[in-house]
Amino acid sequence: MGMEPRMQTNNVLFCFLIIFLIHVHGEQSPLDDHGNHFHDQMRKMQAFKSSLIRRELVSCPSPSPSPSPSFSAPAPSPQAVVMNNPRVFEATSFGADPSGKLDSTEALEKAIAAAFQGPKELFLMNGITNLGGAHIHLQGGIYKISQPLRLPTVGAGNLMIGGGTLLASDDFPTDGYLINLSSSSSSSSYNYEFITLKDLMLDCNYRGGGISVINSLRTSIDNCYITHFNTNGILVQQGHETYIRNSFLGQHITAGSDPGERKFSGIAINLMGNDNAVTDVVIFSAAIGIMVSGQANTLSGVHCYNKATSFGGTGIYLKLPNLTQTRILNCYLDYTRIIAEDPNQLTITNSFFLGDAYIVLKSVKGIAKRITIVDNMFSGSNKGIDIVQLEQSSVPFKEIDQVVVDRNNVQGMNIRATNARKSVQGNGTSWSVDFSPILLFPDLINHVQYSLRVNGNSFPNFALRNVSENKVVIESNIAVTARVFVMVNQAQL
Repeated sequence: MGMEPRMQTNNVLFCFLIIFLIHVHGEQSPLDDHGNHFHDQMRKMQAFKSSLIRRELVSCPSPSPSPSPSFSAPAPSPQAVVMNNPRVFEATSFGADPSGKLDSTEALEKAIAAAFQGPKELFLMNGITNLGGAHIHLQGGIYKISQPLRLPTVGAGNLMIGGGTLLASDDFPTDGYLINLSSSSSSSSYNYEFITLKDLMLDCNYRGGGISVINSLRTSIDNCYITHFNTNGILVQQGHETYIRNSFLGQHITAGSDPGERKFSGIAINLMGNDNAVTDVVIFSAAIGIMVSGQANTLSGVHCYNKATSFGGTGIYLKLPNLTQTRILNCYLDYTRIIAEDPNQLTITNSFFLGDAYIVLKSVKGIAKRITIVDNMFSGSNKGIDIVQLEQSSVPFKEIDQVVVDRNNVQGMNIRATNARKSVQGNGTSWSVDFSPILLFPDLINHVQYSLRVNGNSFPNFALRNVSENKVVIESNIAVTARVFVMVNQAQL
């Protein structure tokens, strides 16, 4: 049925309803029968309406569906991507090859350049243009590059790169980084701010490093897998507040007990700046897991099994003599050690040291100050290895202040501490208590507490006579049978 006959039928239906309603409400009925009469008329009206609707449906068969015209979307162009979604720049729209067979360096540089063409009216730090959260999306592809990816200009921020794999080509420069956030010159105090590198796999192909962050502010490296580097997996230099989290780094892809472990080289994370944090990161192969030479950095939830100490490896190396200011919390040193040069303001706590892993305080100018090593777990193989060791080959420690090594639980290794207590039973006038097997620093006792419990009725005079070579000697004026209780402390608090 066409449109015009259908409208005529609807008009007839509407007229019938109007006439019927007039009839219902126009009739007069006695007052006491008004309610029953009204409901009876309403039922008649509903039945009449239904019969008309059924007739309409029978006389108007539903039209057969017409086939939809076929539509083929044109291939997106970079201009279309920018216009339709100005915040997302897809790598393939700029000609990048997601199979990893062709060189995609130029295409990815175009995508990055397009992301920098956004509005320039808003700013983060002074001189840092807010790009509005632009996202360079790698679309789950593998992209081979022959040159480091650099941002086209300095002084920009609020940008994300993620969602795929970058692979260094066989001719990638060996001193380069797959992603290089640096610049030879900058008009602002920082090169970049709030750059996020997320959900990336970076395969350096043994041709350099993974990520370089130079003089940047509030950079986030999240959920990244960085491998096959021969310099640094991640380098952070100058700037501050780079956060590295939920990531995996290793020069070689292995899960331990690798036959080539002795040859592992490189540094997984090299922090040469201040106020950075490494959180929930696994480092599974490198000569040094994390090198720290900047102030006020935090390492938390880091698992290092990068290279066993017996093969010359180090899990965490703190190379900032007399200005350490580092917190190591809830970490897992798996057959690899921590080294701290001239530590000053260092906290290591709630961490687990497995496989004879230990902590080395290394003297450069003889400084060990404000150190807290407490509440850690050490598990070894009964080889007589100390949990904390002093490396004094250059110069002995001379400036020692506020050092606390205590409350660590130890199995299969030798306890070392700055606090200790012992008791000795004897009969005579002298009691000697040797703390040298426990105390960390040689020939250093700053505080002594002692008491003498005498058997019998004697009441001797007694005194502390000597504390040299970490031995405490108590003497009495008369011979008695007694037990001496002694507590010592090497900290100068």
